[in-house]
Amino acid sequence: MNKFAKASKTLHHAPRTSGVERQASLINAAASLFATNGFTGTTTKQIAKAAGVSEALLFKHFPTKRALYTAILTEKAHYSGLREAVEEAAAKREDKRFFTLLASYRIRKGADPTLFRLLLFSALEGHEMSDIFFRQQYRVFHDLLAGYIRQRIDEGAYRSVDPLLAARAFFGIIVHHRLLHDIFGLPMHRTHEATVEEYVSLFLGGLVRQSSQP
Repeated sequence: MNKFAKASKTLHHAPRTSGVERQASLINAAASLFATNGFTGTTTKQIAKAAGVSEALLFKHFPTKRALYTAILTEKAHYSGLREAVEEAAAKREDKRFFTLLASYRIRKGADPTLFRLLLFSALEGHEMSDIFFRQQYRVFHDLLAGYIRQRIDEGAYRSVDPLLAARAFFGIIVHHRLLHDIFGLPMHRTHEATVEEYVSLFLGGLVRQSSQP
């Protein structure tokens, strides 16, 4: 077999990257760069280079950076039945499980900090991506939490508080935690599970109406 035949055989048997694999590679490259440099500070040329493709191929899969950003949210924002589990806990009035599910989704071992960094960049840069991110990542659970707190107040289980402010306070705990550990790199002194349990206990302790109260 001559060298040309060998080269042809090698090319014939070389593994080809599928369209799905290529898209995943582009999404991961873009997510990493957006989370490091911001949406405005990242160019399509940089994304293509990081993924090992040409800009032309990048545009074939994603014609704009906005399309890439949307794909990142779709790819990385996996709720894995979270909303259904939270709604089930709410229906059963399982307060501790309800809050634990919400906190555990954000505070868990191996959580990817990319989405949190993307949220901060998009908000600081002041472009429309921050609205997309907020609607898809936080608004749905923020409204669900505020509604549950309001319901439990009406049932007499929680003391009278502003449901919207209470919901913001709970998510504020989680966001501050992630800011310290995901952005500033502060090491955790307790396990993720123990941290979530402590946060939920502290928060519920301020909400639940004590039996001695009128």
